Amino acid sequence: MNFEGKKFSTVVGDKTVTIETGRLAGQAGGAVTIGIEDSIVFAAATMGGVREGIDFFPLSVEYEERLYAGGKIPGSFFRREGRASTESILTARLTDRPLRPLFQDGMRNEVQVIMYSFSADGINPLDILAINAASTAIMISDIPWGGPVGAVRIGRVNGEFVVNPTFAEIEASDLDLRLAGTKDAILMVECGANEIPEDVMAQALDLGHASIQPLVDLQLKIAAEIGKPKREVKLYLPSEEAKKKVFDRVSAAMNELLDKPLSKVAFYSGMSKIKEEAEAELCTVPENADASAYLTIASFRESFELAEMAVVRERILSMGKRPDGRTPTEIRPIWCDVGLSPRAHGTGLFTRGETQILSFATLATLGEAQELDNLSPINKKRYMHHYNFPPFSTGEAKMLRGQSRREVGHGALAERALEPVIPAEESFPYAIRVVSEALSSNGSTSMGSVCGSTLALMDAGVPIKAPVSGVAMGLITDPSTGSGQAGRYQILTDIQGTEDHLGDMDFKVAGTAAGITALQMDIKISGLSAKMMKEALAQAYTARMSIMEKMLAVLAEPRAELKPHAPRIITVKIPIDKIGALIGPGGKNIRALQEETGVKIDIEEDGTVYIASTSAEGAKIARERIEGLSESAVVGNIYTGKVVRIEAFGAFVNIMPGIDGLVHISQLASERVNTVEDVCVLGDELTVMVTDIDPAGKIRLSRQAVLEGWSAEEAREKDKGGRSGGGSRGGPRNSGGGDRGRSGGGDRNRR
Repeated sequence: MNFEGKKFSTVVGDKTVTIETGRLAGQAGGAVTIGIEDSIVFAAATMGGVREGIDFFPLSVEYEERLYAGGKIPGSFFRREGRASTESILTARLTDRPLRPLFQDGMRNEVQVIMYSFSADGINPLDILAINAASTAIMISDIPWGGPVGAVRIGRVNGEFVVNPTFAEIEASDLDLRLAGTKDAILMVECGANEIPEDVMAQALDLGHASIQPLVDLQLKIAAEIGKPKREVKLYLPSEEAKKKVFDRVSAAMNELLDKPLSKVAFYSGMSKIKEEAEAELCTVPENADASAYLTIASFRESFELAEMAVVRERILSMGKRPDGRTPTEIRPIWCDVGLSPRAHGTGLFTRGETQILSFATLATLGEAQELDNLSPINKKRYMHHYNFPPFSTGEAKMLRGQSRREVGHGALAERALEPVIPAEESFPYAIRVVSEALSSNGSTSMGSVCGSTLALMDAGVPIKAPVSGVAMGLITDPSTGSGQAGRYQILTDIQGTEDHLGDMDFKVAGTAAGITALQMDIKISGLSAKMMKEALAQAYTARMSIMEKMLAVLAEPRAELKPHAPRIITVKIPIDKIGALIGPGGKNIRALQEETGVKIDIEEDGTVYIASTSAEGAKIARERIEGLSESAVVGNIYTGKVVRIEAFGAFVNIMPGIDGLVHISQLASERVNTVEDVCVLGDELTVMVTDIDPAGKIRLSRQAVLEGWSAEEAREKDKGGRSGGGSRGGPRNSGGGDRGRSGGGDRNRR
């Protein structure tokens, strides 16, 4: 049987987006494929039941990058996909963030969205397709949801905005903005930029929201035409009576607690005490009492959290007073330091309130750049940022596991923020890794990582284009207006953990004095207006400049010199046909040179050689040896070299790196020589003249010419009688070809 699905399409920017459903995954709640040209993503959304004892909404969003989509076999030993790649994790997070706020409060049914890459053309990125695919799959399923969500990418090439740019256009763009939202508001922002001014960023956001409208309209059309009826689900919410009873019991105590500035520990311990006392009073049923007059533990705890949220938010909206006593625009106290590790190439400590990040910078040769096994045309990156969040940073003791999605996401954000200021490979030929350790956390560790990384890079002597600072912005809206587009709202600068948890937005902004380098926004309400977005950007700029001032007071600019134990990299250019001679058969020559000098050598295909060493002397010797490869033997020139091979007919002498020539037995001395060993043995040094180089590059040498003071012409004339048998041998070791791994004409033992 050949089931025909239904196809729908719309135009976004200048590209046609095609959605197909009805042919695949018939048992899923909803399943679709979405494609632009030959890039296609599959998504399936399914809802299960309610697990016993669960007290949260179990939404899982997974993206699996299948390399078959690009006609590739995985590079792992098993030749199959293993642990999720960084790109897969980031795409899953990118998709999860705009979906989650649109599910109903109190939902406990398990919802799972799984996406696969079906086809990757290497031209059109897949991540934006994944968001649209997930939204459409939910829309046509039986899952109750407040969507749809549309997603687009905005680039800027030569000052002109581009909607859903190709990989090539992204490479040429100074903006990479990914945006998702509903018909009325923006839900998610993820952005990297090359110092884009705030007003330009606001224009890009407006364009992005306008560009998603065809996608939203198309999904509504598809759902109306073929969507399943939405399933009725039970919402686990406390009653209005329970919420009022708890609020009336705890609000006064909460306000009294919040009248004084609170640290993280003081806030949570104070709230915990209020909670314990109220729970004992409202939930403990005395003997022979009517249980219906008391609250269940679950109902109380949900009501308490709502009361806590209501009190904290109202104080901010009506009084402008935050839990730690700050005003809405006030930044927590900041102190910084550098150079904390004597052996690390660079360190930066950034402390803001109770959030503390220690970042370490490491420099290495370009050969240490990360190789990427994915569907993107970008297969290598030289700047890497990794982020760690240990349990002690929040005062907890937990089992250590592999990196979480959150850690991967925070590391990627900090990496994106610094990437525009990293010097070009041509001027600074290093691979750079920064690791940010979250030592203490009370909100915005990712932006703390941006600041700590800037200090670490400058401490390492990396000539960054400009320092980068970052801040997390929050939002409190009036509950009566929901989305916050009307009525009261308050934008908060430098949010801490409590404000992130109880608030409506976590909007991270990083950049230089000249403009924005990274944005990331997560929200819990149904959307954010353009007006609020612009206000947040303006407020964030003021904060970023204040933070940067504190950072630069510790270290105003990158250090002029690298640390003594950091590798110095020297760049040498050799002819491509000399690469094989440098490497030698099976890597013999390059290994020997590295062992002798203590350097590390990386060779590019264009003949660029990078020499890395902490020893100036070792680097000098290696450089001289390698530069010698660029030289060619000249007829008539005299060289001193070592005997590297002996045959009955003569001795082979290494006159230059990678270049041997033959001294015929007749040219070894002024008198007759019976055996070569009468004049020299392996390892002896001989001073010789180049008398001839044949068309094949084989070199003829004469020791007698040096002893007698002959010219090259005279030496050639005298040598005519010896040109027989093996007399034509010699020449460059790599004369058999320039292939790095060949032992061809470059192997002495071939003769």
